[in-house]
Amino acid sequence: MPGPPDGFAKTWPKILLQVEGACIFGSTIWAYSRFNQSWWTFAGLLLLPDLGMVGYLRDTTLGAVVYNSVHTETPPILLLCTALAQGSEKGAGLALCWLAHIGMDRMLGFGLKYGTAFGHTHLGNI
Repeated sequence: MPGPPDGFAKTWPKILLQVEGACIFGSTIWAYSRFNQSWWTFAGLLLLPDLGMVGYLRDTTLGAVVYNSVHTETPPILLLCTALAQGSEKGAGLALCWLAHIGMDRMLGFGLKYGTAFGHTHLGNI
């Protein structure tokens, strides 16, 4: 069965992605609590990935590339694995904050951006 012609996740796939985001958000908060780090730091870092929107000052294509590069789970997962392997609680905390942000965004329905407009995401228009 072909997907939606506009390239947006809809109905059950969208709901599943949002539930997945909520699980990532919740599990990263729980994991962060195990490292006994500052909740002020967590709050301060939670919105840091949104600085990726700075690319939109030039154009939507660059904006989407920069935004998506800090809103995909691969970099923070690699950082988390590296930090845990090296015994770096600070690095693990940073990675968990980053993953929490991505999970929060997905939970709220904010997806990866298309280069056509800021509001065009894989989870629909914002």
